[in-house]
Amino acid sequence: MPSIQRKKDNGAAKNSAVVKRSIELRSRKTSISLEEAFWRALQDIARERGISTAELIEKIDEGRAAESNLSSAIRVFALETCLKKNAALIKKTMQ
Repeated sequence: MPSIQRKKDNGAAKNSAVVKRSIELRSRKTSISLEEAFWRALQDIARERGISTAELIEKIDEGRAAESNLSSAIRVFALETCLKKNAALIKKTMQ
């Protein structure tokens, strides 16, 4: 099962909103840098789907185009998921 480890910050980027975490995807380690808001969104989406955040990232990675950046694909996925959820809520309240 894939896992995520938060990399320790040695003070170099204390003011940065970007958080770098290590993940193992298909037996290879990689680092992903995302803003904390995107990490929280991914955790919420994964929880709603009953899977781990690492498993969700693995699914996003499998579905992205080879030439696209994984961090960008994650951001787009999180944004599109939130927009769809918001649209569904608006539609529901309009009925």
